Amino acid sequence: MRFTKDHEWVALDGDVATVGITAYAAEQLGDVVYVETPEPGRALKAGEGMAVVESVKAASDVYAPLSGEVVEANGDLSGAPETVNADPEAGGWFARVRIADRAEYDALMDRAAYDAFLETL
Repeated sequence: MRFTKDHEWVALDGDVATVGITAYAAEQLGDVVYVETPEPGRALKAGEGMAVVESVKAASDVYAPLSGEVVEANGDLSGAPETVNADPEAGGWFARVRIADRAEYDALMDRAAYDAFLETL
């Protein structure tokens, strides 16, 4: 699993990356009440907004950590957005993306680097 400074996580399986927000991000948001996931087939560029998550505190964009094409969105989140809080780094995933460039994944932080980054916040 890899991480961004915007608190997204990425788990790679072959050339398909599963993307979600970290436990830290879910905790900062508070109770999630709405999630908008990207449409399958959508082309993403790393760094652009790909999804929206709304909580009782705020609405936030979720940024694409990698370039590629959305192959699946987590439709379960529309009926159960609280899954993002309950299981942010597994069942609360937002989208699966067929990545365009493996180097983008390799450039992301590993768990130790992300944990060190959190210490600076």
